[in-house]
Amino acid sequence: MQPKTVKKLRACLQPGKRVHLVGIGGVSMRPLALVLRDRGMEITGSDMNASVSTEELQSHGITVYIGHNANNIRGASCIIRTAAAHNDNPEIAAARAAGIPVFERAEAWGVLMQEYKNAICVSGTHGKTTTTSMLTHIFMEAGRDPTVMIGGFLPLLHAGHRVGNGNTIIAESCEYCNSFHNFSPTVAVINNIEEDHLDFFKDLGEIKASFRHFAELVPENGLVIANGDDKNTVDALQGLRYRTFGLGAQNDVHPEDVSADWRQCTVICDGAPYCSLSLAVYGEYNLVNALGACAVAHDMGIDGACVSRALAEFHGAGRRMQFKGQCNGADVYDDYAHHPHEVASLLKAVRSMGYERLILAFQPHTYTRTKALFHQFVEVLREPDVLVLSEIYAARERNTVNIHSSDLAEKIPGSVCFDTLPEVSEYLRSIAKPGDVILTVGAGDIYTVGETICKTKE
Repeated sequence: MQPKTVKKLRACLQPGKRVHLVGIGGVSMRPLALVLRDRGMEITGSDMNASVSTEELQSHGITVYIGHNANNIRGASCIIRTAAAHNDNPEIAAARAAGIPVFERAEAWGVLMQEYKNAICVSGTHGKTTTTSMLTHIFMEAGRDPTVMIGGFLPLLHAGHRVGNGNTIIAESCEYCNSFHNFSPTVAVINNIEEDHLDFFKDLGEIKASFRHFAELVPENGLVIANGDDKNTVDALQGLRYRTFGLGAQNDVHPEDVSADWRQCTVICDGAPYCSLSLAVYGEYNLVNALGACAVAHDMGIDGACVSRALAEFHGAGRRMQFKGQCNGADVYDDYAHHPHEVASLLKAVRSMGYERLILAFQPHTYTRTKALFHQFVEVLREPDVLVLSEIYAARERNTVNIHSSDLAEKIPGSVCFDTLPEVSEYLRSIAKPGDVILTVGAGDIYTVGETICKTKE
């Protein structure tokens, strides 16, 4: 972030100033509004639709307008916008015409982070939400009273955020559009680096460069913690000073005596036992996420016994292998995985749970991702016993690359493909039986399928 931008933002984010947030109900806009309000600012905001999020903000005395209107910004010292609000938004357009400064959400978070002694920013192509959630459990158990910003729902918080009074902020940090370059980490965690968001990044080289720049934001007295088993991460950080975690014994933080299901182990930090893990979540990838959290906790001086207790009580964040119920005797889980590597890791973990048949209902997320990673998707989607595909979830895109889920289905024998989610639900109901596990997977609205079929009377 440019020093000029930081100076302007700081001048606007002062007690008594009025700050208006466009898209205030968003996953990281809502906690931003609450943090700013607690710092003595008058907060208003707008969103396209009323929701639980907007109701929560209103319950805290924040004025929320439903719908965007130029009149909503009157009296504002500055505007903070979500990434989805563009210059043609009537409130943004009115602010620019009136000379009211407009800032990005990530810029505001970056300035706020500078007010905390410890700003722990968790990044990576995969595992950000889970690792951030694990750290939240640990710091809460340790009584550190953190402020938290997670890109998902954490049952411990009954939300995806928390406004604390301690000197630590824990923030999920996304690389898309180089958003995390606006942050001010004192501790930067990098879980892994893979090709993704190729609608923004040119290639893997550009993605590596983005993560390296993120790591370089950490001050001399700060700390970079990275997955030493991940080649792309190691390549990206070449020549930088950082501490490593991972399954390999060469890492500064690694496990010993790992159980067959990856849930129990002793964590070794700098050659000595630090804590014992007995995880409630499955999968090799979740153990790696836990090791990253342990690395941070160890360097922040948190007792190992506290870490053991905290992670034993972590049962996953929302939409991360979340149990939804049963359909015709089959267990139904929902997961946010939307990249081939994430789907492969999920399927491997579920295979260890001993079900007779694994049924995957998958909703690809964005046309550009499906096109760019098509062959990887085909390979991993051949793994389940039954594959049910729904149409691609467009999210922010239009189908300019002319791709559909039926293109995947053509390459995967035995798969079925449906245009609508109700059709997916009906098909799953017709085939579900005891001994099955049904996974509804994707970053779009596929989760509604699990909710629908679990409500069905058996």
